[in-house]
Amino acid sequence: MLAEVIDAVIGIDTHRDSHEVEIADKTGTPVARLRIGNDSAGFAQLLAAIAEVSPGPRVAVCIEGSRSYGIGLARALAAAGLLVIECEQPARRQRRGKGKSDPIDAHLAVLAALRLDASRLPAPRADGDREALRILLVARQEITVACTAQTGRLRALLLAGDDTDRQAARKALTGTVLAALADREVAAHASREQAVRQAEIARLALALTRARHQLKDNRAQLLAIVNDLAPGLTSRYGVGPVSAAQAIVSFSHPGRCRSEAAFAALGGTSPLPASSGHTVRHRLNRGGDRALNRAIHAIALTRMRSCPRTRAYVARRTAEGKTPGRSAAVSSATSPASSTGSSPT
Repeated sequence: MLAEVIDAVIGIDTHRDSHEVEIADKTGTPVARLRIGNDSAGFAQLLAAIAEVSPGPRVAVCIEGSRSYGIGLARALAAAGLLVIECEQPARRQRRGKGKSDPIDAHLAVLAALRLDASRLPAPRADGDREALRILLVARQEITVACTAQTGRLRALLLAGDDTDRQAARKALTGTVLAALADREVAAHASREQAVRQAEIARLALALTRARHQLKDNRAQLLAIVNDLAPGLTSRYGVGPVSAAQAIVSFSHPGRCRSEAAFAALGGTSPLPASSGHTVRHRLNRGGDRALNRAIHAIALTRMRSCPRTRAYVARRTAEGKTPGRSAAVSSATSPASSTGSSPT
């Protein structure tokens, strides 16, 4: 247990402007409590307090919200050489009979840390290139959602226009089509409604063209970082820069997933037992990291279409009575041909 290898543990309940801190010994007895600001001065104040009142040099810090309000504090403490642990929010059963306040939450963080297995501590997610990938993936998702909405609006405007517009609405919105829509001039005899519609069509065409360039640049940046972090990952069949980046972001850092089974559980691709009596069956896992699950699903579908090893595996499992969807789920979690085996573990 962590309590057996440390001298002091610090529980921190983080907020936007300030953090509630409890410094306790290895038995969980509070030594000091303080409130610090969420800035460099507050971080220095906490480090000074630790040096002054800590019962010993072996100190672990358990932070609730280490990737949101507590991200700056977590970085400062890690830079100072302290062991930083990610703390989950207390469950309702843990709060039962204790109430809710910032000091109580800081104390619960202390107790949660002391119960942890010292060999399996939940470290905060990694910074650096991993964080750069996460930022790019969030930006890509935002651009993609905007593109989908703009494409629907553009087609709706074209369908409400004349025959030329309706014909354009039936075509694929390629770069050439978008350029033509953006460059069209409004006829001199056009009504106000037609002029406004054409102006909006041109605006959406330009926006879609710009967004596609942004997605292309985004993909190139993802590929460059992925190749630096996990060389050869994108050479695996069906693994593109986006799915590879999501796998790295979800995996986070060495030690988070200690086996292929743990990675499958993280991605929600590990079948869950649902047997009873003489019936032996499994059901799909609806938990886990859903973004990683979507990436694995995309990889599995690509491999099912054109990878000979995966097609042979799916055919064998289907012949055993599995449905194609369930065969794909099992394949992505357990098959030797699965691309998830190339996760950056």
